[in-house]
Amino acid sequence: MNTDRKVLVVTGASQGLGEGFVNAYRERGWSVVGNSRSIKASDDSDYITVPGDVGDPEIARRVVNTALDRFGRVDTLINNAGIWRPGPIGSITEELYRRVMATNVDSVFFATQTAVPAMQMQGGGHIVQVLTSLVEHAVQGVPAVLASLSKGACAAATRGLAMELAHDNIRVNAVSLGIIRTPLHEPESLESKKSFAPLNRYGEVSDVVRAVLYLEDSNFVTGEISYVDGGRTAGH
Repeated sequence: MNTDRKVLVVTGASQGLGEGFVNAYRERGWSVVGNSRSIKASDDSDYITVPGDVGDPEIARRVVNTALDRFGRVDTLINNAGIWRPGPIGSITEELYRRVMATNVDSVFFATQTAVPAMQMQGGGHIVQVLTSLVEHAVQGVPAVLASLSKGACAAATRGLAMELAHDNIRVNAVSLGIIRTPLHEPESLESKKSFAPLNRYGEVSDVVRAVLYLEDSNFVTGEISYVDGGRTAGH
């Protein structure tokens, strides 16, 4: 087991942002453990995939423990898995509520809880949350109470954990996103969503990856929420 090479754990890794994170860190020579519900097996010995619903605490723990068992450490955890289900509060079933909160909040808690002791033992680490700028600036035409509840909780936890874990040299940061071209959005809907950003365009996966890599390389940055939203937050 080579414990000198850095190790990334990323949830929601099979497509979109997660796939972008996997590729970027592998290009840097990191070993990676990736998870999603239906992720395919990897033929790369330094990229291990763990299928399953990370909203299940057992799966969340297993994803992190797979990195520890296979590579001996976890340097960065990116809590990327998320469900986006907009809708008026009256239309949200209890089943949908539970599913969104499990994926968006429970996965973050249990994966992070499992990773932190390992990071403490190895002398440091980095935790990154993926948020939405709707938490800070709601849109009247976009009823998103589930996003506000779940991602808002993760935004607060980012700052709280940054303070709690600073003395362990564990940094905790987040990226808060506007409209990004991922499978989350129907391709035909993207043109009409450009106006959400003052830059009048949507973002690309590469924009988010660059923001995360900035946070990765910035050893004096913790508790930061970096807005990758085309200026939307600044304009409110």
